[in-house]
Amino acid sequence: AVDSPFLSFLWMTAFLLPALLPTNFFATATTTLSFVFDGGIIAAVDSRASIGNFVGSKTVQKVLPINDRMLGTMAGGAADCSFWIRKLQAESRHYELSEGRPIAVAKVSRLLADYLYANRHIDLSIGTMIMGFDDYGCVDNNGANGGGPSIYYVDNKGTRVKGDLFSTGSGSTFALGVLDTEMDPVHKCKNMTQEQAIALGIQAIRHATFRDAYSGGFIAIYVITKDGWRKVFSEDLALST
Repeated sequence: AVDSPFLSFLWMTAFLLPALLPTNFFATATTTLSFVFDGGIIAAVDSRASIGNFVGSKTVQKVLPINDRMLGTMAGGAADCSFWIRKLQAESRHYELSEGRPIAVAKVSRLLADYLYANRHIDLSIGTMIMGFDDYGCVDNNGANGGGPSIYYVDNKGTRVKGDLFSTGSGSTFALGVLDTEMDPVHKCKNMTQEQAIALGIQAIRHATFRDAYSGGFIAIYVITKDGWRKVFSEDLALST
């Protein structure tokens, strides 16, 4: 039996407090971002994987392909993210074979959100951005689908949000600070050229890795346009000045 205030405090700290903290509290050690520019999407990531306070790897690939015009980013548990994104690869291929046309970004993100909501009780750690260029992404003023770039944020609770700019991970606040400073306050990134968008993505990730101890390794920049995705930049941050 607990018979003193001090022992009661120790008991609460040792047994109750850990149960109240989120299980993935330190599991999002990374910096990933994506935003829409004029003609496509930029995805920018670091490559460091952390195991607690230790660096587990400096060369993790945090952008995974779903199909020729669609990518997913990893923030959270590496195993959780890679498993579900690879499942989306299979779903995308199955849809294309059965329907005879590429799957929409909105449908892929909805599939992932449904899977994660159904498994929300098993403490997954996922904060991913599903992004791509398809024929269903944009709706004009007349309500017609004109196609274009789409980005959806999906997390381990089944949250699904569409937007033009996202950043996730422990370094995301630093990256967002750079993006907010450099973007046009009205049009955001949509009026940027591809070269300007690439330069901004590099600047944001580099700044975040210098300020966030859990981000680092390499900078990787991907571009998605109507012609597909490609990797356009890679830099070892250890060589940056």
